[in-house]
Amino acid sequence: MKYDEFIKYVQSLTQTDSREDAEKATQITLETLKERIVGDEASQLAAQLPEKIAKYLRGREGQGGGHFKIEEFYQRICDRGNVEPETAAIYARGVFAVLESAVSPGEFADVKVNLSEDYDELFITPASLH
Repeated sequence: MKYDEFIKYVQSLTQTDSREDAEKATQITLETLKERIVGDEASQLAAQLPEKIAKYLRGREGQGGGHFKIEEFYQRICDRGNVEPETAAIYARGVFAVLESAVSPGEFADVKVNLSEDYDELFITPASLH
């Protein structure tokens, strides 16, 4: 999936007003995901994405993931992007839905395995984002 396609899809799913908001949603969600999952897994995920997106997942190779719950995941998105908790959840769900389309099923399954059960709400169908 190309960068522009990824961002347009995020914008559509999150119903953001601008491309810039969709880019922000993508950046802050992936930077937070990078903190949560094993660094090598983040790097493997990045390898399947356009460079302008992949860069948000790189830099923690060889490091373990942080073990924080979904509520803290959303809070970190709030803090990073100066957005409300509801917006953080919508951003995260939208970006995860696009990730599922953008990478191989095996790679997406590897990401899911890195997350605890409380993250299951991020693995939903696009129709139920809101």
